[in-house]
Amino acid sequence: MSVEQPLWRALTGYRVLTMLYAIALFVAAHDDFARPWVAFAYFAVLAVWTLATLPKVANAASCTKRFLAVDLAVALTGILLTRAADAAERISDGGPTLPSIWTAGAVLAFAIKGGWRWAAFASLLVGVANVVQRGAFSRDTVHNVLLVCIASIAIGYVVEVARASERTLARALEIEAATRERERLARDIHDSVLQVLAMVQRRGTAIGGEAAELGRMAGEQEVALRSLVAGGLVPASRVCEDATLGAVVRVVDEPDEASAEDGPRDLRTLLTPYAGSKVTLSEPGAPVPLAPHAARELAAAVGAALDNVRRHAGTGARAWILVEDEPDAVIVTVRDDGPGIPEGRLAQAEGEGRLGVALSIRGRLRDIGGTAELISVPGQGTEVELRVPKGARGKAEART
Repeated sequence: MSVEQPLWRALTGYRVLTMLYAIALFVAAHDDFARPWVAFAYFAVLAVWTLATLPKVANAASCTKRFLAVDLAVALTGILLTRAADAAERISDGGPTLPSIWTAGAVLAFAIKGGWRWAAFASLLVGVANVVQRGAFSRDTVHNVLLVCIASIAIGYVVEVARASERTLARALEIEAATRERERLARDIHDSVLQVLAMVQRRGTAIGGEAAELGRMAGEQEVALRSLVAGGLVPASRVCEDATLGAVVRVVDEPDEASAEDGPRDLRTLLTPYAGSKVTLSEPGAPVPLAPHAARELAAAVGAALDNVRRHAGTGARAWILVEDEPDAVIVTVRDDGPGIPEGRLAQAEGEGRLGVALSIRGRLRDIGGTAELISVPGQGTEVELRVPKGARGKAEART
């Protein structure tokens, strides 16, 4: 909903209440009118017009320029008809015009629809009509005109600022959604395509001959794909629409089939396939329940950590997975006996487009509200601690 929508709702109520107020003023003093039948006719038109046009002031789309012009004409006509309906003595004593403060509603509609410039134009016409109706400048007339003018211009300016803020927010949401989508794709690509290309490059180089050429080509494609993943553009999953009615963010997220699963998942069943001759899994004797999406992302992060062990510590390296089920969080620790990571190597790898730790591990945990800590001492192996709060569900399930 646009931030200006509450203003339209307030304007709708204001028009009805001020119409009733103007009619009540006339009823209380109708005996003092020189030609009350003129006032009767005008108030009949005013009541019908106000009630019939309530849908027109419900939102910016319905409030057209033609409506604004006719609405202001009704207000100006009422001001000018005051001389024909009311007694000259009452007018000279500062008596109210026929529409009274209902006129301000017409000016405020200009302000909300078009901003402070439209408000200044409408209030100027109202001011001229009031001076003509009075027949001369007076302190009360100038005071009332300035009050309406300043209030409408201020509201118009606030509306313009609110619309600009909406556009900025919509753009920020669009960029944030595009960035997260790029990170999700980068994780999937890193877990599949990039790993295969890297393996083809290594095996081809080791075999030699024509396989070496194949490995070289695979290496080139790996570098190109990493560059695309690191800086490429992807379609945003949120679209910013701004048709002069304020910015609107339209969500176009694709449905997540797995988010339809009911009930928590036992993390142990997702981690069991990782156990093997060189990977030891230590887990609690009882189930470790987590929301489906959070459990899958945590297991995928463990898989990415093990991929890094095989790739950087060698095929002979051993790894240990420890699962801890605490009252408020689930902690999974992946430790290996490899050579460790030299200081500054992670930042260098991320700069080169190698985003295994940045996206496949930390990115996954961040998306489900968790954290990933990496501790590595050269020559003493590497330890990755993954912590996920018990209430973590992830964006895909939070939308359902």
